[in-house]
Amino acid sequence: MDMVLHRLAILLAFSPALLLSSAGPATLSSAPRLETEALLPTESVSAPEQPPNAAQRDQSYPFYMPMQGLRAPAVKLRIRCDASRAARREVYAGPSAESLYGRVEGGFEFIYEAYDSAGQPCVYPFAPWMPQIVGSTQGTQYIFRSSVPGVPVTFRTDDAWASINLRLFELGPQRVHFEMRDIGLDFPGAGEAKGAVHLEVLDVTRPGLITAVIRRARIFGGKNAIFVPGGETMMYIEDSEIRGNVGDNVDQEHSTYINGTLVSHFRNSVWYGQKGWVDIASGHQLKDKAYLRIYEDVTVANLPNATTPSAMPLVDISAFGFTWANNLRLKRVPSAQQVRDTLVDLRTEIVYGAQDHYPWNIMVSPEWRMPPAPLAALDQVYLSVFQNTVVDSFRTEPYIFALRPQGLGVEPGTPTVMGNEHTTRAQQRMVSLAFNSRGTFRKPYSPEGWTYADPQLPDDARWVLDRDAFIRHALGLIGR
Repeated sequence: MDMVLHRLAILLAFSPALLLSSAGPATLSSAPRLETEALLPTESVSAPEQPPNAAQRDQSYPFYMPMQGLRAPAVKLRIRCDASRAARREVYAGPSAESLYGRVEGGFEFIYEAYDSAGQPCVYPFAPWMPQIVGSTQGTQYIFRSSVPGVPVTFRTDDAWASINLRLFELGPQRVHFEMRDIGLDFPGAGEAKGAVHLEVLDVTRPGLITAVIRRARIFGGKNAIFVPGGETMMYIEDSEIRGNVGDNVDQEHSTYINGTLVSHFRNSVWYGQKGWVDIASGHQLKDKAYLRIYEDVTVANLPNATTPSAMPLVDISAFGFTWANNLRLKRVPSAQQVRDTLVDLRTEIVYGAQDHYPWNIMVSPEWRMPPAPLAALDQVYLSVFQNTVVDSFRTEPYIFALRPQGLGVEPGTPTVMGNEHTTRAQQRMVSLAFNSRGTFRKPYSPEGWTYADPQLPDDARWVLDRDAFIRHALGLIGR
């Protein structure tokens, strides 16, 4: 039905005579109308500066991400550029995938030739081949990379199902690693794929762990450019550009959607291009419901890729858990709808993630009342810390951050929180701090919750400004 409405909207946009002869606007009021002419914003965001030492960086991982015990991939395939371009499918140098009969056991590493015969970075006119993963997966790795660190290869196709989709089910307490380096995905027609990158790794139980590392990527397409379902997943993205999505589900698809995982850690990366709509609420550039979120030198903008800018908050994260950000840059341009007042929305109306991802009750509880000096109790609350945030908006924003209140419980059989509007400030077990916020806004915070702009911290609370100490605290609370 969404696709029918989408096509109808485009038809009407190009057929004014048909529009005038219709029964009237009321018959079309429920149809989401896509902006058919690409907007040309007067401002842009800069692509992340690429590191000069790509090969060296590829050997380093976040300190909290345990990389020991992983097996070398059992299958290593090298893909040729010019021959693959001519065949419009993978052509291999050395061992071929044909002998695998579509199945891989023991992990894989796919290495794509970086340059074509003209000396240009290779553009492959298809989506990467995705084998069926079979056999034991404990300690396995699944790697997509360019043959030359720092030289990107691009996959470009209009295929509606184009995706890199790691499909692993019922893993239990297993350890699996995914990595993507120097890969561009340009999938403008992939409206059927859940994500241009979709980590469909399900049913992992503690102490099992999925780690996903994306370096120097450019990703566009899918219902969500990146989609990660809930689970025992740690994701690290650096030096990358997430350029938007192409789905038609209006407000339930996002440039990136991370749903109830352990860690999201983003560094030196840019998010924009969320598919917006003219007359219906759209999605977010970054919807991140991990337990722990780390944003370093991250830019998030509502600049459009091919449609009108989204009016929604740029960053939609959960107030449950922990957030630490430094040098977060937020850019907003006008949208067809009235924009929402907040830029970073710390929300509480839906529960994401397993219960054991949280050290304390995420609803209000008789066991908790905020102490008289909240800044002396930062080790006892769900905490967000934003340092050096910069806002560049077409208007003076009323505030940057909104910390929503906790609720009384969840509706039976659903993740929806009830009673947020009936809880008191004293019952809240969440604090948010902002330091050195700059740009086009009136004040850092909306009126809700325990929020502090440029507070004077007690000496024994200054650990919250240290990234590594913050990470150790948050993960230590849940035994990770």
